[in-house]
Amino acid sequence: MPAYLTVCQQQALLADIRVVMGAAPLFEPAMPRTGRPFSVRMTNCGSLGWVSDKGGGYRYQATHPQTGRPWPPMPGMLVHLWDDVAGYPAGAEACLVNYYAPGARMGSHRDEDEEDRVAPVLSVSLGDDATFHVGGLRRGDPKERLVLRSGDVFVLGGPTRLAYHGIDRIHAGTSTLLAEGGRINLTLRRVGRP
Repeated sequence: MPAYLTVCQQQALLADIRVVMGAAPLFEPAMPRTGRPFSVRMTNCGSLGWVSDKGGGYRYQATHPQTGRPWPPMPGMLVHLWDDVAGYPAGAEACLVNYYAPGARMGSHRDEDEEDRVAPVLSVSLGDDATFHVGGLRRGDPKERLVLRSGDVFVLGGPTRLAYHGIDRIHAGTSTLLAEGGRINLTLRRVGRP
């Protein structure tokens, strides 16, 4: 959904996300088997948050891994976005906030840590453009690449819910939304069945 959010809506949402990051600081997740750090830093809001580390692997939990505090509530704009776009009878439980500095990327993966895989995954882009790839249900399937821009909303749902996808590169300097540069991606997910 290109340009789903206006510039004013993006600015308002970014202000809300800055409040989230103040309450739940960005942290550096790590790969489960190797402990190798991700190239993105992340945090969460909502009743659950997605985390990854060598000791516990990929999982959802109710508290920040460093502060031990519950995640801050999901901003109202994101709650309304889910209600408007998801077409699902229950609300999102988690919003993963990924910060991509220039040079960061996200390897091909699929969102499969949720108990409820009928609910779609909604992705909101803020800041610099990113080359995004989406493939099929197997890692080796052909991939389509497209550029996600600030304000775009992308939905993985139905037969594409478990498609492999990732971020190949960030196009530095393509947006002035984030004073520090880079890109914030917000991923709204339903974790448990209603």
